[in-house]
Amino acid sequence: MTGGIASGKSVVADMFAKLDVPVIDTDVIARVVVEPGQPALDEIRARFGEGIVDDTGELDRRELRKQIFADREARNDLEAILHPRIGAETRRQADQAGGAYQLIVVPLLVGSKLLEIVDRVLVVDCDEETQIRRLLARDAETIEQARRILAAQSSREQRLAIADDVITNDGSLGDTRDQVVRLHESYKNLAGSD
Repeated sequence: MTGGIASGKSVVADMFAKLDVPVIDTDVIARVVVEPGQPALDEIRARFGEGIVDDTGELDRRELRKQIFADREARNDLEAILHPRIGAETRRQADQAGGAYQLIVVPLLVGSKLLEIVDRVLVVDCDEETQIRRLLARDAETIEQARRILAAQSSREQRLAIADDVITNDGSLGDTRDQVVRLHESYKNLAGSD
């Protein structure tokens, strides 16, 4: 499953999890691989400077976001540090997860090597104005920053081009839940499970 930032991927993933579907979230994995003491954090500090780590030794995500969304080369460097580690841990968790099928949440699936290991692509979609409104409420400090974050990701068109299935998530939670339940039944059938 993929989708743009603030499209509602976490909400949809939670709905699948409540249906007892194993959910592997690469955002969660990305947080674990940069915990204090992890080699990735040391590499990030070496690349981006001491200011990228806060007083407690944790990654300063806000500072990192500022740097990577303003500089394509910085974003590429970060991806080179993180993506191989995230990919390896995702594969390890998938091998152990079981279930009729698994939901692997990959926000940056367009162009990712993880695209090669999935059987279907589910895109959680909403219009850009909804994303911006959600981003301003959650992460972004300014509308300009929100637009930079959106521009740094694959486009809505690119995500939809790789989709086998789409959940439209700019309506009510009930509408989204109905779409999840329908897809869950479809995925169980495709997996040969009742």
